[in-house]
Amino acid sequence: MTLKIELYWSFRSPYSYLATPRLVELQKEYDLDIDVRPVYPLAVRSGFFEKLNPLWVPYMFRDTYRLAQMLGLPYRWPRPDPVKVDPATLLATPDQPYIHRLVRLGCAASEMGRGLPFIKEVSHIIWSGEFENWAQGGHLAKASERAGLDLAELDRKIETDPAKYDAIIEANQKAHHDAGHWGVPTMVFQGEPFFGQDRIDVLLWRLRQNELQRRA
Repeated sequence: MTLKIELYWSFRSPYSYLATPRLVELQKEYDLDIDVRPVYPLAVRSGFFEKLNPLWVPYMFRDTYRLAQMLGLPYRWPRPDPVKVDPATLLATPDQPYIHRLVRLGCAASEMGRGLPFIKEVSHIIWSGEFENWAQGGHLAKASERAGLDLAELDRKIETDPAKYDAIIEANQKAHHDAGHWGVPTMVFQGEPFFGQDRIDVLLWRLRQNELQRRA
């Protein structure tokens, strides 16, 4: 029997990026369906960053860089940042040229059954540091192609009916909250949340308790 998990994930989360290759490998190795449910980053959907301890940001940079080294993944803070922020406050600005499109595209990809390969490829161009400007030069189109999708088709979908995809995002965020967490990445199995890339082994343990099978 195929087991299913929901993955609440953000294009602006370095921890989401760092978790994704391992989740891809899990789906390859096991009879597992990962339902990708993109959400907006906390920077644009809450006052999270207004209440942060000032030690949080430097710790996050240190932690993500060492984690990337441990996992053998290329990593650099994105250029441009998927969320445009005021450099003085680190708070999101009213004009957001990237994040709304990215999250809608992620929902459209998931709707077409290609959510996991799409977030893997797109997060790589955003976070790997291998591309000086991930938003230009056709990088997003090529990432979509590697995920088995046509970026122009995805854009047509979200431009034709943006309200539909905004409703999907809102439903994802409500389901994320109702599952018992607010952070990303959060994996949910049978209503039980597993928050953070460092809980993937705990998730795998729980899946095995429920007769997770290796693929033939």
